[in-house]
Order: sequence, then structure tokens, then C-alpha cells
Amino acid sequence: MWSSYKKGFESYLKLERALSGNTLNAYLADIDKLFEYFSINKPGIKLNKISYEDLNDFIIWVAELGVNKNSQARIISGIRSFFKYLLIEGIIDKNPASLLDLPKLDKKFPVVLSLEEIDQITKAIDMSEERAHRNKAIIETLYGCGLRVSELTELKLTSIHFEEDFLLVTGKGNKQRLVPLGAHAKKNLKLYITNERIKIQIIKDYEDYVFLNQRGKNLSRVMIFNIIKTLAKKAGINKNISPHTFRHSFATHLVEGGADLRAVQDLLGHESITTTEIYTHLSKDYLRETLMLYHPRSKK
Repeated sequence: MWSSYKKGFESYLKLERALSGNTLNAYLADIDKLFEYFSINKPGIKLNKISYEDLNDFIIWVAELGVNKNSQARIISGIRSFFKYLLIEGIIDKNPASLLDLPKLDKKFPVVLSLEEIDQITKAIDMSEERAHRNKAIIETLYGCGLRVSELTELKLTSIHFEEDFLLVTGKGNKQRLVPLGAHAKKNLKLYITNERIKIQIIKDYEDYVFLNQRGKNLSRVMIFNIIKTLAKKAGINKNISPHTFRHSFATHLVEGGADLRAVQDLLGHESITTTEIYTHLSKDYLRETLMLYHPRSKK
């Protein structure tokens, strides 16, 4: 019976919330956990009989399973959305999830590479090898444009505007934004497209994807991750890095250079400025300079 509500919820998330595929799947998996909990602890309970206390007991159960606080927060967010959907559809007449508190998250600052470390990684690419231009273009585009890995794998040739020096990027929730194309990223994209990509026998329906594997399909996120891990190891970088590290480095270096947070927010495609503000915490020099420049008691 509950499966029909899950299907309705899935349609609601797709149509009303326009969530990315990963977030959508995570929410649906969390609802499965909720159903599993009630089938074990309160079999036969109807949705309109579930109370705040029941949901709170579920969150305690999840925590006792060893689920970390970040995942707990996502699960609660999913449950809130599910019961909001049930309320909208008239399946329940009050929302027991509205009072659920999110756990206090431990503040974790992202790993950031210095410009010197990024140069080390690009220099670790043997330009005589196959796909060298592709791999260099991947690094320079991730770092130079601050893209998410999913935005990189989905990047299309028709979204690159070399004349205007812009990329049209499709981000979370299919929201599009324009990102300036810097000199290094532009140069390496052109080298890859003109020297390597034209030699690949491309599979039908993949003709517009920028970054391709040797079989003529677009690269997966896992493949990008493996490329970066291999290059970091060759470069002697011991930090635990991923494709997202280049996005963090992009944002941090902009903020350290004095960029306005609102501009960085737009470049990253963040909905909330609070998401972008983490990058101010990564540079004590930036904070000190901001205080010295703008606080009346700090001016000489």
C-alpha cells in the first residue's frame, strides 16, 4: 500500500522540486528506510496515525545504526518533504514531521589545493600519451570554471561559446548558469577537441558530449575520479582529493583574491549564500584583511 504513496512522492519530487537524480534517489531510499522501520516496529500503522514521537523514534533508530549526522540530516529533510507531499495531497491532515530537528553538524572544511599543487598535477600528465589533452582539459575546466563533476560529464559542445568565453552549464535541478571560460581552460579544451576528440569514433546520441572515453561515450563520474586520483599520486600529492576538490579550490582562490561572495555564489550555482560562506573560513588572511578594510575601529 505504501508503495503507491512512494510513487506519488517520486512524481512530486520530479515535477515540483526538480531535484537532481542523485538527491531524488537518496530521498526515495530514505523513505524505504522509514517504511522498513514501521514494518518492523509498528506493522500495519496507517500514515495518518504516525506521530512526531514515532518519527523521532525512527531518527533515534537510524542514529543507533551508525548513520552519520550528515546522512541523518538528509534523511530528516527527505521525511519532511514526504509528509509535506502527503499533506498537500490530503492523505494526512497534519504534518508530524514539521517539528523534527536537524542534528547539529560537525563543521568540516573542504580539502583545498594550492595553485602550485594544481600545477604539479597538470605537469604530471605525460603529453605524449593517449588522452593527455583530454585529461589536462578536465583538470583545467574543473579548476578554471568551478564545475561539479556531474556538470563536467554532462557538458556539451554546443554549450561552449569560445567567441564569448563562456560555458552554459546545467547544474542541480536542471538550472542553467553562464560561467566565464578562462584562458587556460579555453586553450586546453580547444587542444583536446581539435587534436584528440576528432579521432574518436563516437556512438550515436553522444556526438554533443565534450569529454568522451575510448568507446565513444561520455565519461562517467567514476572515471573522472580515477583520472584525478592517478594524476595526484603521480604528482606526489598526499591530500585526499576528488573532482570536487578543484571546485573548492576555485572558490577558495577567488575569495582569497578578494572576489565578492555574491559573485562566487553565482559562479558556483549555489542557491544560498550560506553555502558559499564556508570559503571565507578557509583563509585567515582574507578575514583579517576584511576586518582591516571595513571595520571602523581597525582603520588607521
